[in-house]
Amino acid sequence: MLPHLDAAYNVARWLVGDPTLAEDVVQDATVRALRYFSTFRGGNARGWLLQIVRNTAHEARVKRQLHAAESLECGPEDEDTAPALEIADLSDDPEAALNRQEDQKVLRHMLEELPPDLRECLILRELEELSYKEIAHVTDVPIGTVMSRLWRARQVLTRVLAEGASR
Repeated sequence: MLPHLDAAYNVARWLVGDPTLAEDVVQDATVRALRYFSTFRGGNARGWLLQIVRNTAHEARVKRQLHAAESLECGPEDEDTAPALEIADLSDDPEAALNRQEDQKVLRHMLEELPPDLRECLILRELEELSYKEIAHVTDVPIGTVMSRLWRARQVLTRVLAEGASR
């Protein structure tokens, strides 16, 4: 599992939207994976772990939503106070670094706006580079559904980019 922890954290962070909660999700998923390792029948260990991470992340999101509904003082997170996801490359000039940060902020916002089922397929394919078959296994949907979700996610992103360029 150790070689796949970075991928597990990346998927969890995108699914729950909170770096601290993502760490908790990966920890819980790793404990579950170790507890149920006897049920692993070989094959793709990365996909197996990411499936556990996905299920744990969904449970954490539901718990967080229930907790937020119960708490009257919960407000939206301020993006400016969120920790940076990337460390700036010091070899770039300040203008290039600022442009890259703005592009990353726009992309992050676009991905966060996607419906969860489209976002998770896109993250698993484009960032984690899983095959369609592996994504189908992780998300427990047919390959055709994976392909459809990826197509729809890409269409949404393309449309949003085109609208942003025309402004």
